[in-house]
Amino acid sequence: MQIGIVGKPNVGKSTFFSAATMAPAEIAAYPFTTIKANKGVAYARGKCPHVDFEVQCVPRNAICDEGVRHIPIEMLDVAGLVPDAWQGRGLGNMFLDDLRQADVLIHIVDASGSTDIEGNSVPLGSHDPVEDVEFLKNEIACWMRGILEKGWDKAARQAYQTGQRIEIVIHEKLTGLGVTESQISAAMRDVELSSNPLSWSPEDMLQLMHHIRKYAKPIIVAMNKADMANDETLERIKKAAGGMAIPTCAEAELALKKAAKGGLISYKPGDSSFKTVDGVNLSDGQKAALDKISEEISRYGGTGVQNCIEKAVYELLEMISVYPVEDESKLTDHDGRVLPDVFLVPNGTTARELAYKIHTDLGDTFIRAINVRTHRTVGSDYILLNNDVISIVSRK
Repeated sequence: MQIGIVGKPNVGKSTFFSAATMAPAEIAAYPFTTIKANKGVAYARGKCPHVDFEVQCVPRNAICDEGVRHIPIEMLDVAGLVPDAWQGRGLGNMFLDDLRQADVLIHIVDASGSTDIEGNSVPLGSHDPVEDVEFLKNEIACWMRGILEKGWDKAARQAYQTGQRIEIVIHEKLTGLGVTESQISAAMRDVELSSNPLSWSPEDMLQLMHHIRKYAKPIIVAMNKADMANDETLERIKKAAGGMAIPTCAEAELALKKAAKGGLISYKPGDSSFKTVDGVNLSDGQKAALDKISEEISRYGGTGVQNCIEKAVYELLEMISVYPVEDESKLTDHDGRVLPDVFLVPNGTTARELAYKIHTDLGDTFIRAINVRTHRTVGSDYILLNNDVISIVSRK
């Protein structure tokens, strides 16, 4: 699973990326600071089952901190997007190609209105950030339409004449973007199109791409620099984003993580506050900076960075956490590690599908599974629940 960090230049994308991953990224106040995509690992929090079972876990693929698993997720910070990027303007082709494998997008918007549509610095509040929400969705839809249009007439004519489902044709053209046939089918139910695909206009195809993008690459808006925006602007951005928008202060999150790493404060990502460490002498400058951050994040109950990540994972992608074990009585793997691994899987995943995710051979030789929480044997079609602990039984 991959989260793409997107937006126009100079809005704090690289700061958000660094705050989320603590990975180095060039940060500067000018357009196109990011030329080559930065990759890092962010984390989504989940409750560790060791708390319920009253055992001590031995994590392998996700650390456990006081009963909270930090589940790793790949994050990609791509070059800034400008209007008409789908036609190759700016770094558009590079930007859009980097998004091919992203499952969900966090769109960083400068809520303060201090960068214009091109990403240039302008006086505070002089640009309407609502425009940014709409233009990015349109750029991605236009890019997808451009891919679909290549050889469209021939493919559509053949499908119409042979009675082939047009969803299959669209899927073949968009498969490189990670779009599934079920997502295409869902999008086509949302729009009214002629049964003859040869009659579809460019506007029809653009409308369809908007709906496919909604399913294939959903977007959550991070209203960055929220501390410099008024409530009315934040509400308008949220409305334009269909309600999926969160106030964020990426600079504050990055500063807090650095202060915590330096032993100055006690802070965990996602917390609504922080505490200074007893016995640490802070300089006047450090105190002033931390007081300012405390005031900023108290307005929103945190910096919003971790909230964005987890809403993207758990709400937009509808992922759940599952813990496979080999020995259901000891909750261990074959090496004796207790609750070693956690997998993020889509809601609706079956026990057999989990077996395949662990290893192809385990899926091929699947016999049954055991729900460790209920001590019940379940079949291949058992639908996994969040925080299930599952033991797969297979032919040896």
